Amino acid sequence: MSEKRGKECLRGKGVTKIFGVGDKKTVAVDHVDFDFREGEIISIVGESGSGKTTLSKMLLGLISVTEGEVYFQGEPRDIKGSKKKKEYWKNIQAIFQDPFSSYNMFNKIDSVLLDCINMRGGKHLPYKEKFEMMSEACHFVNLEFKELTNKYPFELSGGQMQRLMIARIFLLKPKILLADEPTSMIDACSRSTILDMLLKLRDEINMTVIFITHDIGLAYYISDEVYIMEHGKFVEYGTAEDCIIHPQAAYTKRLISDVPKIYEEWDLSTV
Repeated sequence: MSEKRGKECLRGKGVTKIFGVGDKKTVAVDHVDFDFREGEIISIVGESGSGKTTLSKMLLGLISVTEGEVYFQGEPRDIKGSKKKKEYWKNIQAIFQDPFSSYNMFNKIDSVLLDCINMRGGKHLPYKEKFEMMSEACHFVNLEFKELTNKYPFELSGGQMQRLMIARIFLLKPKILLADEPTSMIDACSRSTILDMLLKLRDEINMTVIFITHDIGLAYYISDEVYIMEHGKFVEYGTAEDCIIHPQAAYTKRLISDVPKIYEEWDLSTV
């Protein structure tokens, strides 16, 4: 598979995050290497506390890297200063697990979507054209913009807010999407539909999608490459087939064995 991989979009060498100092020091991410390519679906899999969300915040530039280097499109990433950071955020966007903390609740939904259009250079387009773009983005995630206009995010359900985050991505069309448990607040019937929408969007614009998840079944279903994370380190990585069907690390094997199977009696002794 390696010879068919696309261009490098995001790479890390020895990326580390340490919180605190001295006896109170916590190594959340411990010298990890990664290589993400254009158009790939990548899953970073681990239990709560494994470091995967901290890593995702470093990739987004929301928290600093203690040690190591992140490379963007083959060059050392430079996000010093608000101007450079905003330019970087045109290329990398996120869908977070908790949609309630992802919005300014005092900004109407119209403003949320208009900001996306403006960020992509559409500030001076006629409002009619902007309306059509917002309607198309909402329709993409099975929402009706005319039913959302003039509403505030807190007037929506958690699932609707998560869909709206995906509509934002439809408008922004970033090179990289970082999705932290993106379907956590969507009912089971809609979950596969939303995932299919993200994959369709990936196909349309060759977007790299990085899933942060504890769901190893989801990782196998959607991923080209999988990184298994334990205690801040990658204990195993490779294709979904290699990591999940032929796992080598004891931790990966335990994650797989912990997935309940409907045709076997569930062992709840370790819960």
